[in-house]
Amino acid sequence: MAATEVKVATMSYRDAISKVLAEEIERDEDVFLIGEDIGRYQGTFRVTQGMWEKYGSKRVLDTPITECGFTGIAIGAAMAGLRPVVEMMTMSFSILAMDQIINHAAKIHYMTGGQAKCPLVIRGPGGAAKQLSAQHTHCVEGWYAHAPGLKVVAPATAVDAYGMLRTAIRDDNPVIFTENPGLYGIQGEVPEDPEFMIPFGKANILKEGTDVSLIGYSRMTQVNLAAAEELAKDGINAEVVDVRSLSPLDMTTINASVAKTHRAVVVYEDWKFGGFGGEIASRIMEDSFDDLDAPVVRVGGLNVPTPYARNLELECIPDTADVVAAVRKIN
Repeated sequence: MAATEVKVATMSYRDAISKVLAEEIERDEDVFLIGEDIGRYQGTFRVTQGMWEKYGSKRVLDTPITECGFTGIAIGAAMAGLRPVVEMMTMSFSILAMDQIINHAAKIHYMTGGQAKCPLVIRGPGGAAKQLSAQHTHCVEGWYAHAPGLKVVAPATAVDAYGMLRTAIRDDNPVIFTENPGLYGIQGEVPEDPEFMIPFGKANILKEGTDVSLIGYSRMTQVNLAAAEELAKDGINAEVVDVRSLSPLDMTTINASVAKTHRAVVVYEDWKFGGFGGEIASRIMEDSFDDLDAPVVRVGGLNVPTPYARNLELECIPDTADVVAAVRKIN
């Protein structure tokens, strides 16, 4: 019997997230959304547009500006058996709730000897948009990936956003789901399948290559794809590895890519100093040293608070030219 063909629809990264939120609310009466301005004001980036009108205030809860408070409410609800999805207006504001997230959500399952679960998703925009300045542009994924007990993912495409958010909502553990605001408008094909899921802990090869591995996640994966096109003009065939899941981290796919290309450039928007790209680079050195023909190179954000001025903001964030220059140094 021939396999049933799954239809696909072209939609934006933002609409893919909205679609899976609505589908999971309708599928499971325990799922609800909570956050600032996600109801009457439709959410800062319009991810929850129309949901308050459709599902009501028991499934889409507007809150005051109290990140620590509403995150704590969500953790308690998760322990009681519900599946809350917290929207942070920006992931920078989740810093206000870090005690709740790291000291409580991440540790509940362990500290109760497995008697309590915390099926919680914390999602929202993380990273630079356009002139949101220093307090609204943090890349927090590395901070949370450092804490055991949390799963941390950062999809770079619409289909990954769709499949990984469903996985996050159905996971019995707390998940940090970061969405770079620069990705909300990109388009991609998404399966019209309300059961479509992408497992965590599996990196993805978006472009095969033989000369160098460009390894990144979130919006930097799109930067790496553009850099690969530029490098091809010089005869350099780059492989693009989308990490997608920071914790758990798929070093098997990353090491296999390095074994093929023998060179690695790790690209991340976070501050280069102490950022998560350092973890990936270190693991490559530990696991794949004998496969390397050149040192692992990191391309990260400048170690300064992100400026408001657009020209200075762009200087702080890695771009295609930075990746191309890094590859030429080791090729």
